[in-house]
Amino acid sequence: MMKFSKILMAAAVASTGFLAACTEDSPITNPPVVKEEIVIDRTKFAKGADVSWLTQLEKEGEVFYTPGDREQMECMQLLRDYCGMNSIRLRVWVNPANGWCNIDDVVIKARRANELGMRVMIDFHFSDTWADPANQATPAAWADYDIDQLQTAVATHVTDMLTKLQALGIEPEWVQIGNETRGGMLYPLGDVTNGTNNLALLVNAGYDAVKAIFPAAQVIIHLDSGDTAWLYTRMFDYLSQNGGKYDIIGMSLYPDVDTWRQQVDDCIANINAVSATYGKPVMICEVGMRYDEVEASGAMLAYLRQQCETATSGQCKGIFYWEPEAPSGYNGGYQMGAFADGAPTAALDAFKD
Repeated sequence: MMKFSKILMAAAVASTGFLAACTEDSPITNPPVVKEEIVIDRTKFAKGADVSWLTQLEKEGEVFYTPGDREQMECMQLLRDYCGMNSIRLRVWVNPANGWCNIDDVVIKARRANELGMRVMIDFHFSDTWADPANQATPAAWADYDIDQLQTAVATHVTDMLTKLQALGIEPEWVQIGNETRGGMLYPLGDVTNGTNNLALLVNAGYDAVKAIFPAAQVIIHLDSGDTAWLYTRMFDYLSQNGGKYDIIGMSLYPDVDTWRQQVDDCIANINAVSATYGKPVMICEVGMRYDEVEASGAMLAYLRQQCETATSGQCKGIFYWEPEAPSGYNGGYQMGAFADGAPTAALDAFKD
């Protein structure tokens, strides 16, 4: 199991052709290559954020600042140095219409996180756009594939992404195979309710591709509504019965302002139940609360972290806030960021030690 990673970046950049192409094709220029040894501590509770919008926000002119003195700072460094975070989560889309969150864009953000000594989670949606409980659309280029072709496509996509990270000496600690897959992924063939073992086959295609490149990476199966136990029983019973392979159970939790304590308690109870039943640890891969409820959000996050660290017998391995850097109303109405005027709010103080 990975504990400390030491990566000599000078050796990792031998493939100069790939680096040049990545810089030219991407909307934000890569930072200079660091030639120093990078030490990443993988032993502690993971405290992180999904910042997959970051390069798009930067291209649109968004700037980030430290609280108080408002010193301009790169967002990931800000999350590390001022919010106490040690991990970054990044989503991958197959062929997104505008290019954001494609493989090359993810490489840019992963390089930046790695060079800051932050741990990296890669989140494969296996779609050209959002994959979530209401949307699990098969990528357009794969639309006519049968289940055998779809397994190959999943494996190839995972391999393409991870091989590019490997070429740069970036070792993701966690890899999600699917995003919020309460009913499966890659519909209709990967629908968990269709009476086949298709979903398990697709999960295993992704799992095997991850392990072929990064044997120590932990593969996550991620569902929404971490406080809703039956969703997890259905999915992980199915995977157990059909030979589905994974290492960690991932959860999302978006509590309401008025009921957050009960929702957190229900989530903790679910963590304890699934870890006992399936013998796997748990990660809170997404959490968030309304941007304008700073006090309640901070209290919720502090309580969630305290409960995860003390009330799960060590089975909860970390918490990731989803897109804290996004301004209010971004991308069609996202309201759960945790920054104000470009600076992190006190809600994120819960991630500090």
